[in-house]
Amino acid sequence: MTPVELATTEAPSSMLCLQGQGVVRGYAIGRAAIMSAAALEVAHYRIHPRDADAECDRLRQAVARAGNDLQTLIDTLPADAPREVGPLLEVHRLLLDDPLLTEQACEQIRERYYNAEWALTSQGQILVEQFSAMEDEYLRERSADIRQVIERVLRVLSGTTSLLSNPEAVADSDDPLIVVARDISPADMLRLRGSRFAAFLTDLGGPTSHTAIVARSMNVPAVVGLGHVRSLVRDGDMLIADGFSGVVLVNPSQQVLGEYRARQAAYLAERRDLASLRDAKSETLDGVSIKLEANIELPEEARMAVEAGADGIGLFRSEFLFMGRADLPSEEEQYLAYASVVKAMEGRPVTIRTLDIGADKTLDGEVTVATNPALGLRAIRYCLTKPELFSTQLRALLRTALHGHVRILIPMIAHMHEVRAVRQAIEDACRDLEARGVPYSRDFSLGAMVEIPAMAIAIEPFVQALDFLSIGTNDLIQYTLAIDRADADVSLLYDPMHPAVLRLIAHTINAGERAGKPVSVCGEMAGDARMTRMLLGLGLKAFSMHPQQLLDVKKEIRQSHTNDLRMKVAGALNRAARIDLDELSA
Repeated sequence: MTPVELATTEAPSSMLCLQGQGVVRGYAIGRAAIMSAAALEVAHYRIHPRDADAECDRLRQAVARAGNDLQTLIDTLPADAPREVGPLLEVHRLLLDDPLLTEQACEQIRERYYNAEWALTSQGQILVEQFSAMEDEYLRERSADIRQVIERVLRVLSGTTSLLSNPEAVADSDDPLIVVARDISPADMLRLRGSRFAAFLTDLGGPTSHTAIVARSMNVPAVVGLGHVRSLVRDGDMLIADGFSGVVLVNPSQQVLGEYRARQAAYLAERRDLASLRDAKSETLDGVSIKLEANIELPEEARMAVEAGADGIGLFRSEFLFMGRADLPSEEEQYLAYASVVKAMEGRPVTIRTLDIGADKTLDGEVTVATNPALGLRAIRYCLTKPELFSTQLRALLRTALHGHVRILIPMIAHMHEVRAVRQAIEDACRDLEARGVPYSRDFSLGAMVEIPAMAIAIEPFVQALDFLSIGTNDLIQYTLAIDRADADVSLLYDPMHPAVLRLIAHTINAGERAGKPVSVCGEMAGDARMTRMLLGLGLKAFSMHPQQLLDVKKEIRQSHTNDLRMKVAGALNRAARIDLDELSA
């Protein structure tokens, strides 16, 4: 029975069923604890013109105080704090230094006579809208950082210290507490850590939001993008958070509570059993060895990959180094970040994707709007128009190759001349390092993301020219079906199981097999255990996913027979029929 079906079975009329995105799997049952939202609660009023300078000073002092508080948190992070928190706090501290925030808000104080709170929220909204309109999901989620630093400054301006709207309302409850918020910053999650909070629920956010990243590192169930959960839930309401389906049930019946308590107990028992697979072989019943690698966003997540038993890093996104700052990362800064991951993986391969940024924002802060950002100057197209930026990253990667097996992954390749341009850029970077006498290594692999249908269709010259391929199913599906999955009006048409998508994946895998070149899948399909057998049936022998998903996928692999799966899947593809996942599991 699905969560929604269960919720509507003998449920009281007062019960609510909300749908969001589950970003950390698991079940949580507890009482709602509503977080305060300073941005929603501050007063907006106009000041006297003669008070404008004093109001600007009040704002600057609050920003400085917020920055100092963040720096103190960074400097005093406990040893057992999630390693992701430090870099995320640093991003917020850098945002507080950005003149686009403070000085532009002061302009509104001087010109419109807004009070400091109004000016700050008004300028913040401008910046949030610019980020929210971006095509790239990672950049779009960074709008949350703007909101979160504004919340922190507003708390300083108001003198508010408590994170909860009404801490007394839940003080006497013995039940676990579930945090309900508009959004939660990494700093606030750190303050909540160690308490009896069983889950995080937010109106905003997505899979790449900081709430999701930190919750994953804390292994706490989380559901984001719920829309209006903060306004619909009251302190002390009984909640069920389903991190698998993204369903949140408010004041469920005793029957529903009983069912979810049973599910929770079964899930915890299953996780204990899965832990025993960490060091088991990733091998099918007919002896086919399958590589299981990890996707990471931050260098600190390499630890999670090692602990999960990953064979390597299949996708290390480098965007974290470039975002939330006024300058570009230096070669040395990039080298230290990349090398830390390679060293942490202790000889396992590390695939580092070059900068994958959209066309709707350049890295120097200049905002431009493409007619269609998804089809514009993004990823490798952008990097090739910024040779110094690209060369700096390539030099850092070549230096990193001294420390282990580095695979350089180029996103959004569609033309062979782009591959040739990348190789020339690498040669130029090698000459630059040689001229400076800086040690580096040519012992690296060069690969490309298969995410544009044109490349997948005409794959042969690419597979010959490159050392490996990595299929980015998220964008491949989007471009194949002409569907923007971030667009609520058409997101239901985003279909990973569409026969056209599966044929492109199969075509790419088969080309790799013929050429003796490794092919992996690093999109969301790879980490979905329901699709593991189908991907094995397509011939896939290398998966890359979030570390938390690895053991679930390994379990499916160890229970699968690839020859049988390949026959079933090939038959369905030849008929252009949809593949029945349940049939593959039978």
